[in-house]
Amino acid sequence: MPKKSADGQSLPPTPVEETPWPRIVRELADDLATDAIARERTGKSPTDEVSRLREAGLLALLTPTRPAGRGSDWRTACAVVRETAAADSSMGELLARHYALTWSTRFFGSAGTAERHEARFAEEHWLLGGSIDVPAGSPTDLTLAPTGTGYLLGGRRSFTAGVTVADRLILGATCTKTGDLLLVLVDPADPGALVEAANERIGQRLAGAGSVDFDNVPVSSADHVLCALPRDEHTTSPFTALAPLALRLLLAHVALGLTEGALTEARDISRTAPPVPTATTMGGAYAERPSDDPYLLLAYGELAIGSHTAATVVEHATQALADAVALGPELSVDHHADVAVLVSAAEDVTGRTAVHTTTRLLELTADADDLDGRTGLDRFWRNARVLTAQTPSSHRLRDIGDNFLNGARAPFTARA
Repeated sequence: MPKKSADGQSLPPTPVEETPWPRIVRELADDLATDAIARERTGKSPTDEVSRLREAGLLALLTPTRPAGRGSDWRTACAVVRETAAADSSMGELLARHYALTWSTRFFGSAGTAERHEARFAEEHWLLGGSIDVPAGSPTDLTLAPTGTGYLLGGRRSFTAGVTVADRLILGATCTKTGDLLLVLVDPADPGALVEAANERIGQRLAGAGSVDFDNVPVSSADHVLCALPRDEHTTSPFTALAPLALRLLLAHVALGLTEGALTEARDISRTAPPVPTATTMGGAYAERPSDDPYLLLAYGELAIGSHTAATVVEHATQALADAVALGPELSVDHHADVAVLVSAAEDVTGRTAVHTTTRLLELTADADDLDGRTGLDRFWRNARVLTAQTPSSHRLRDIGDNFLNGARAPFTARA
């Protein structure tokens, strides 16, 4: 019942306290940005960085509020990934993959099973690494050999992020007896799991990439088998098929955040560049400050428009995914197809924009031939190259074109 004032008039409702996440992630991003160049050059396993994410409460962002989760939505998660990636795209990728894996049991299992596992993830403050993919026909497939109480996991798998710092790995593997595809939870600290870090990466050096050899790692049916995975597109529901789209969209936010972070740093460099004598310019036509050079202004205008355009496309896809997730099992085939096209567009636009922007910024700041990389802008270019190499655009563009020209729907798949 609304409150009344002394004269009997209804009082306006008490304003709801604004969510703290924008402030929390902004403070975290500022913290990561202060030593981003030094950390990236060192290239150590991101143990300290993960501690910062954990202390900020970001690992439990997408888990239910009870007992230890944060209960936020996909739009908030995407915004957190984007702003984190602007300061450190490796941390952005870590969070993106963690959030996608946090929801894996919800996409593939029942609501009750998902709530039980998500509560455990939040209570333990786990950082999740791994992949839901089950590569077909590979000699290094992960296999599950049945035992009396569960399975023994064997095989080898490479991961682009999280493997060196993850508290638990979520993996797709094949049962050797039945051929069933199962999603399992594995402790990378198990004696049978040999983790090998990928220390010589060109970019995304702090994402914790690496490979793991699994040698008869015990997997309990009761505690470590999360749910079953669909065998093919015929057994995949529209809601389940959102799982790879969610990951792809989150990674598009990483690329967008990277682009925005690079533009911000380059802008600060150009603003504070030392004056150039007018005699060295073409007929003294330019002002003494490099930031007043009309050609520099033209270039930054082009890059700013590219960033704004990418942000608009990503925002459209983010809203579409959030709406689709809210529908749950009621999501239709046609609705899923619409989301798939928008996510593919977001991937392509952000990927192209990230590579183009970070390349041009090296030229605009005269950092392209600087051997010691004093500005650190080279890290944005290298990170953009590695991120975009993970998702070649040709297949995405083909799906978009087929949908536009022929009305075809992208095939259902549980693979990203």
